[in-house]
Amino acid sequence: MTGTETRRPAHVVAVDLGGTTIKAARYNAHGIAEETLRIPTPSSEGPDAVVAAVVQAARALVRPPVRAVGLCAPGLIDTDGGIVRFASNLGLRDTPLAEAVSEAVRLPVLLEHDVRAACLAERQFGLGAGVSDLLVVVLGTGLAAGIVSDGRLLRGATGIAGEFGHIPVHADGELCTCGQRGCVEAYAAAGALVRRYCRTGNTADTAADITARLDSDPAADRVWAEATDALGRALVTSTVLLDHQRIVLAGGMAAAGPRLTDPVRRSLQQGLAWRTAPAVEISPLGADAGLLGAALHALTATGAAPGQGRACRDASPRAQTPRRA
Repeated sequence: MTGTETRRPAHVVAVDLGGTTIKAARYNAHGIAEETLRIPTPSSEGPDAVVAAVVQAARALVRPPVRAVGLCAPGLIDTDGGIVRFASNLGLRDTPLAEAVSEAVRLPVLLEHDVRAACLAERQFGLGAGVSDLLVVVLGTGLAAGIVSDGRLLRGATGIAGEFGHIPVHADGELCTCGQRGCVEAYAAAGALVRRYCRTGNTADTAADITARLDSDPAADRVWAEATDALGRALVTSTVLLDHQRIVLAGGMAAAGPRLTDPVRRSLQQGLAWRTAPAVEISPLGADAGLLGAALHALTATGAAPGQGRACRDASPRAQTPRRA
């Protein structure tokens, strides 16, 4: 790299590894995407194919002045090691994803959990801007959360802070896929909502099918009320422990808007009779929040994050540097 190139503003590439789609974009130093691509995730072809597809997406966008690559993925993520410890839907186990991409593009690569990446984006560009105590709950097939406490993104002792879906809300309740009973995910996740609705003798393919039937289908009304009540109960536990200033709901189910927030706010406030509940809002960032957060992760590592003073102070982990022959 020449001296002239070194002085050019940093760009980064971000890649969001999802269960069905790999999203990638090249961002400038202001956090603006200049080029994007989408490719199917070949999860049915095995873990090697998934890794190869991530490498392909990164390679397609890496060129000067790109200085780093930010990755995000679901599952159990070893951020410091750049390793996907376990992602069942992708068939990944102890997969050194950051190293594989770094060797291919010859740049530092940083790996983050997809929901924590979305939390970083919300903290920087969304409703979490200027908020030092924030909870971002992503409502999808499962439930997970990103937690900012006193301005710091929490990862926990074993790197799995934010397993919000497994907060128990009903003793001896529904069996969760984790093996516990009564988890909020067994009621309020999109998959659970569809499963519980179909158990009534009705059919639905998605959570959106169920929300479209509210006020006209008593079974839809019932499972939705139980889901939003469970979510509010879980938020009570989280709020009492961490004293959130703001709660942001994201993910596919957040498209329900006030149909979601109104009953959740009521359930949360009922469980906090002795104090005022924190604000509960819908994220404005949409489906690309994780991608944007992965870009912010990489930009911060280069020292070029936009509005860096407001960024989470924990957003500068060790990058995976490329091996040299």
